[in-house]
Amino acid sequence: AMLGGCRRALPAALGRALRGRAAGQGGRAVSTSWCPVGTAFDAKQQQQQPLRGGAAGRDTGLFGVPELSCPEGFQEAQNKALQESEQLVQKACSTPPGPETVMIFDQLSDSLCRVADLADFVKVAHPDFAFREAAEEACRNIGTVVEKLNTDVELCQSLRRLLADETVMSSLDPETRRVAELFMFDFEISGIHLDEEKRKKAVDLNVRILDLCNEFLIGTHIPNKIDKHVLPEHIRYNFTAEGNYLRVAGLHADCPDDLVREAAYKIFLHSNSQQLARLEELLASRNSLAQLVGYDTFAHRALQGTMAKNPETVRQFLEKLSEQLSKRTQKDFEMMTKMKTKLNPHNSMLMPWDHPYYSGVLRAERYNIDPSLYCPFFSLGACMEGLNSLFSQLLGISLYAEQTKRGEIWSEDVRKLAVVHETEGLLGYIYCDFFQRPDKPHQDCHFTVRGGRLKENGEYQLPVVVLMLSLPNSARGTPTLLSPGMMENLFHEMGHAMHSMLGRTRYQHVTGTRCATDFAEVPSILMEYFANDYRVVNQFARHYKTGQPLPKNMVSRLCESKKVCAAADMQLQVFYAVLDQIYHGKHPLKKSTTEILKETQEKVYGLPYVPNTAWQLRFSHLVGYGAKYYSYLMSRAVASMVWKQCFAQNPFDRAMGERYRREMLAHGGGKEPMLMVQGMLQKSLSVEDFVDALVSDLDHDFETFIMDS
Repeated sequence: AMLGGCRRALPAALGRALRGRAAGQGGRAVSTSWCPVGTAFDAKQQQQQPLRGGAAGRDTGLFGVPELSCPEGFQEAQNKALQESEQLVQKACSTPPGPETVMIFDQLSDSLCRVADLADFVKVAHPDFAFREAAEEACRNIGTVVEKLNTDVELCQSLRRLLADETVMSSLDPETRRVAELFMFDFEISGIHLDEEKRKKAVDLNVRILDLCNEFLIGTHIPNKIDKHVLPEHIRYNFTAEGNYLRVAGLHADCPDDLVREAAYKIFLHSNSQQLARLEELLASRNSLAQLVGYDTFAHRALQGTMAKNPETVRQFLEKLSEQLSKRTQKDFEMMTKMKTKLNPHNSMLMPWDHPYYSGVLRAERYNIDPSLYCPFFSLGACMEGLNSLFSQLLGISLYAEQTKRGEIWSEDVRKLAVVHETEGLLGYIYCDFFQRPDKPHQDCHFTVRGGRLKENGEYQLPVVVLMLSLPNSARGTPTLLSPGMMENLFHEMGHAMHSMLGRTRYQHVTGTRCATDFAEVPSILMEYFANDYRVVNQFARHYKTGQPLPKNMVSRLCESKKVCAAADMQLQVFYAVLDQIYHGKHPLKKSTTEILKETQEKVYGLPYVPNTAWQLRFSHLVGYGAKYYSYLMSRAVASMVWKQCFAQNPFDRAMGERYRREMLAHGGGKEPMLMVQGMLQKSLSVEDFVDALVSDLDHDFETFIMDS
C-alpha cells in the first residue's frame, strides 16, 4: 500500500539562448552554475569532475544523496528509510483521526519511495554492476517491508478510524480525502479486510505474482535457436550463428526480404512450454487474488480509479473503435497487398509479418520521408532549444543546464536540467540520460526518482526525474542528430517530465505521474502533437551546418505519411488491448491463451493466425499494463481532443497553457482523471467522443494532398 503510487517507469527542448534574468518576485535568482540548455547538449562537453575516486568522503553521491557515493550506501539508505518508517507507523497508530493521519501515511510512503524509486532506476541503468546489484537488493528488501505494512491491521485501523469519522472527513479538502481513500484502496486490494488465513494467502499470491512477472518478462526477450540447416542458405547471414544453430532475437520487421521476415516471425514467436506455463499461472494467480479481495475479475480490480472505471466501458470503447476502423483497415490491407504483389508476384497473400514492412514502404514511396533528409535539421541542442522555447511561451518555464557535482551522475554524458518558473522559481530537476552505452536498456522512458510533496516545515520537496533515451553517440566535433521519430520521442518523454514538475501536489503519493494509467500518457502524447506542428518545429529546426530552416512541405509530408496505413496500425493496437482484456477477464478461460489469441486475431485484427506461433508469450506489456493496455488508445483520444480544442489554433497560447496546467497537470493523481479532462475540455464526454477523436486523426489534410499532387 505504501508503494501504491510509486515505482512507475513510464511505460517518453529547450528555448532560445536563455536570458540570465532573476526568476521574478517569489522566485529564485538564476544560478551562476546554470547555462543555456541547447549549448550544453550540442557541445556535449565532458564533465569537469571525474565520476568517482579522489579523497574518501568527498563524492556527493548519486542524485546528491550522500549515502550513495558507493554501492554499499544503498544498505545505509535503506536502513535509514526502514528506521524512519517504523517510527512513522507508531506515530500513525497513536494519532487521533484527522488530516495529520494522511500526512503521516504520506511521509511513510515517501520514506520508502525515496529509496525504492531511486533503486528502481539504478538497478537497470547504472553502468557499474555493483551499484545495480546493490539497488536490486534494496528493491527486494523494501518490497518485503511493504508486504508487511500492507497487512498491518493496526496501521490500517488508524486509517479506517479516519474514514469512518464523518465529521472529520467532511472537514478535509478534496485532495486529502482522495489520498486517504487511495491509501485504503491500496490496503484493501492487498486483502487487509480478510481473516488471517486469507490475508496470508493474499500475501503469498502477491509474492508469487511478482516472481512470475519477473520470470515472464525475462522470457519475452530470450532469443530462440534453430538448426541452421532448416533455413535456406542465402538468408542465414541475417541471423547470428552459434555453432550449428542460428539465434533469432527479434522479428526483423524492416528487412526487405519476405522470407527473412517470415522465418524470423515463425521462429521468434514459436511457442515455448515453460513461458506458456508462466503466463497461465500469472493470469490464474492474478484472478485468484482479485477474487480473494472481492472483485469479479483482475480487470475489475485493475481499472478501479481509472478514466474508464470498469471493463464494460473498456469493452464498449474497443468494440466501437474497431467498428469505426474496419472499412479503413480493410483499405489499408488492400494497399499493402497490392504493394506486396507488385514487389513479390509469386506470393501476394498479406501475412502478419508483412504489415510493419509494407506500411513503411507505402509511406516512403508516397511521401519521400527518408530520415537522412530530416536528421541535419534536428540536432539535439536545437530540439532542446525548441522545447525550452515552447515551455517558456506556454507555461512561463525555462530549462537550464546545471553543472553537476562529483559522484552525482552515473555516466559522464548525463546532463542535469533545472526547471525554473518565471515567478515561482526552481520547480525541480530533470537528469537527461540520453545516449547509448553498453548494458543500458534500449528503451525510452521516464523514471520518478523523488516525488514532490509539501514537507512538515512548509518547504516543498522538489521532484527529481530521469529521462532515459537511446540516442546514438555523435562523432567528435559534430552534434547528435535525431531522426523525426527520435525527436518525437524526446518531446513525448519531456511531456512526462513536465507532468512530474507541475503536478505539485501536497502529497507525494499522488504527485506528478503517480496517477491513473489511462491518464498518465495524456501529457506525453499531447507533446507529440506539438512536435508535429510546423509552427512549433519552425522555431527550432535548423540545418546544423547552414542554418537553413526545415521547409514547411517537409513537415507536412512527414505528418501526412504517419496517416498512411494508420487505421491498420490502430486496429493492431485494438487487437492487443482486446486480448489483454480477455486474458484478465472471467476465469477459468474458456480456451488456451493461444486459442484465444488465434480467435481474437482473426476476428479483431483480420490477418491470419500463423500455426505454432504464440505471440502472447512475447507480450511484455502484460506485466506492467495487465488489463490496462487500452490506456494508450484512451490517452491518445484525450490528447487529440485537448490539442484540437485548445492548442490547434495557437500552439503558443499562454492562457490555454495556464488552463492546461491548472486543470490537468497540477493535480497529479489527486483528482479523478475524468474530472480533470472535463475541466480542461469544459464538457462531459461519451465513449463515442473518445472513438471519434481517434478516427478523425486518420483523415488526410486536404491542403497537403493538393500540394503534393
